[in-house]
Amino acid sequence: MRQLILGAALAILAPFAAQAQDAAAGEKVFATCKACHAFGKNGVGPDLKGVIGRKAGTHEGYNYSAAMKNSGLTWDSATFMDYIKDPKAKVPGNKMIFAGVKDDKKIKDLEAYLETQK
Repeated sequence: MRQLILGAALAILAPFAAQAQDAAAGEKVFATCKACHAFGKNGVGPDLKGVIGRKAGTHEGYNYSAAMKNSGLTWDSATFMDYIKDPKAKVPGNKMIFAGVKDDKKIKDLEAYLETQK
């Protein structure tokens, strides 16, 4: 009976486990971001160290667009997901020249990787 219950529980939870964030996979997704972004210094794009939880357009020393400075966004999970899917749609007039990441799993993995860079 225990095995039957355990098996049923695993079958129910398996789809959720497949959706878990994977920071190692997120590091691979970040490879496309490296052209403009780094951790610990500004480049073409702003420093992404500690970006999750930060108010958008506020990292010291980076020249943000007026659109990003005035967006009123804070980089939480939902905001990051919406933005990275289509940066120009989320914040029209921002400087980021990137079409976006369309795959939700890749976005979650990327967020998990960014969370490791505090």
